[in-house]
Amino acid sequence: MKLFRLFAFSAIALLALVYGLAGRAEAQVGRQQGLIDTNVAAEKDLLALPHMNAAIVKGIIERRPFLSMTDLNTYLSQSLKKEQLAELYAKTWIHLNLNSATREEILLIPGMGARMVREFFEYRPYKSLAQFRKEIGKYVNEQEVARLEQYVFVPINLNTASDADILTIPGLGNRMLREFKEYRPYSNIEQFRKEIGKYVNAKEVARLERYVTLN
Repeated sequence: MKLFRLFAFSAIALLALVYGLAGRAEAQVGRQQGLIDTNVAAEKDLLALPHMNAAIVKGIIERRPFLSMTDLNTYLSQSLKKEQLAELYAKTWIHLNLNSATREEILLIPGMGARMVREFFEYRPYKSLAQFRKEIGKYVNEQEVARLEQYVFVPINLNTASDADILTIPGLGNRMLREFKEYRPYSNIEQFRKEIGKYVNAKEVARLERYVTLN
C-alpha cells in the first residue's frame, strides 16, 4: 500500500510539473535576426541603414522614444517614399504588441498582406510567442514565421516573467532587470511607473511600459 501511494504521489507530481511547464507563458519579444530596434539603436547603426542620412537620424534621436510604429512611420514618411520605407523596415522597427497593434501598423511589416493581417487578428489574444508560431505556422513556412516574429511581442507579466523574458525587452540590461524584480509583486501599473521612474525618465518608463502587463 505504501509503495502504491508513493507511486501515485510521484505520478501526480510529474503531471503537475508537465502541465505547469506547458502552461508557462512564454511572453516576450520575438527572436531577432538582425532587425534593430529604432528606439535603442546607436547613431552609427542608424546611419548605416538604407536611405538614412544625418538629418533623418538626428530627428529620430531627438524624438525617441517612439511609442508606436505609427509615430515612427509618420516621421519617416516626411522624407522617404513607400518603397524606401519598406526597405528600411526590413532593417529597423518598433515592435508591435500582438494583441493591440492596428491593421495599419501590421501592414507596415515588409511583405505583409491583408490575408495575413486577418490571421494575426484571428488568434487574439495571444498568450505567448509559442502560440503565435503555432498558429501563423499554419499559413507560412518556418522561415517566414521566424521573419515575422522579429516584428512583434507579447507583453510580459511583471510579477511572473522570468529573467530571460524580461531581458528580451530592447535596451534593458541586468541593472534594470534587478529594479523590475525588486518591487514585486506589483499591484498596479501606476506602481510600476512610480518605482521604475526612480531610475529613468518618464519617456523611458513609457517605452518600457509597452512591453509589460499585470494581466
